[in-house]
Amino acid sequence: MPPEKGKRAAAGKGAETKRKQLLLRLDPAVHEAIAKWAADDLRSVNAQIEIILRRALVEAGRDPRPKPMRGRGRPRKEPDDEAGQADGKT
Repeated sequence: MPPEKGKRAAAGKGAETKRKQLLLRLDPAVHEAIAKWAADDLRSVNAQIEIILRRALVEAGRDPRPKPMRGRGRPRKEPDDEAGQADGKT
């Protein structure tokens, strides 16, 4: 077995455990359109569907990528906020 296949198989196996499987029933015309689109972009139908879903999620404001975590502790005060609070004025 060539080393590339062994590496891909090992890498793919780890990735499979992290990904969810989903049975999706599609209208044959929709599947055909997605298959043509995927072929034009040199992707699998599965990858094309995932791209379509991710774009829709971003467009709807539901981006699935994790947001950066804020730093530990209390957020720093802005210099203007400190002066305003010290005088009791806003």
